[in-house]
Amino acid sequence: MITAIRIVIADDHKVLRDGLRAIIQDRDGMVVVGDAENGREALRQVQKHKPDIVIMDISMPDLNGIEATRQIVAEMPEVKVIALSMHSDRLYVERMLRAGVSGYMLKECASEDLINCIHTVRRGKIYLSPEITTTVVKDYLEHPPGTGSPIKALLSARELEILQLIAEGRSTKDISSLLHISIKTVESHRKNIMEKLNLFTVAELTKFALREGLTTLDT
Repeated sequence: MITAIRIVIADDHKVLRDGLRAIIQDRDGMVVVGDAENGREALRQVQKHKPDIVIMDISMPDLNGIEATRQIVAEMPEVKVIALSMHSDRLYVERMLRAGVSGYMLKECASEDLINCIHTVRRGKIYLSPEITTTVVKDYLEHPPGTGSPIKALLSARELEILQLIAEGRSTKDISSLLHISIKTVESHRKNIMEKLNLFTVAELTKFALREGLTTLDT
C-alpha cells in the first residue's frame, strides 16, 4: 500500500493556503495535514504532524520562512521544505538554499509544476523553477563562494529572530511574551545586535532587516 505524501502549508495569506490545499487534496497520494500563517506556527505544525514536506512562504510575520526552514531542517532533517515565494531576487534564493530547502518555486507557477516539485523533492532530489535556476547560476558566476552577506556570521539565530520582530514594530514586552524570555534578556539581545551591526536606532535596524530580507514592508 502506497503511503500518502503528508504536507504542511505555511503562508500568511489564507486565500493562498486554501488554494494550495485544494490543488494538493485533488491529487491521489497527497494530503494536507496542517497549515500555518507564520513561521513560528509552521514549526509547531511540523512538530505536531511530522509531515514529509513543508511548503514554505518566505515573508511571514513573527518568524520568517528562512529562519523557520533553518530550524525545521536542523531539528527534523527528514522533512523536506519547498520555498513557494513571490521573490526571485538573489538574496532570498540564496538564503533559502543555505537554510536547507529542497525546492524553490515562484507563486506564479502552474499547479502541475508544484505537483512535479513535490514528487521530485519527495524522492530526495532538488527542484528549482526555471527562473530560479537562472538566478542561482547567474549569482554563482557573479558572486564566487565566500562573498555573500556576513549577517549569519555576525548574529545568532535568536538575534535574527529578535531583529525581525523589532523591525516589525514589536515592543520589548511583546517580544518577551512571544519568545518566552525575560524583558531583560530581550534588551540584552537588542544591545548586542546594535553593537555587532554598529547600528543604534530602531529605524536603522529596520532598514537593515529589510535590506537583508529578514522582513518586508508587506508582512
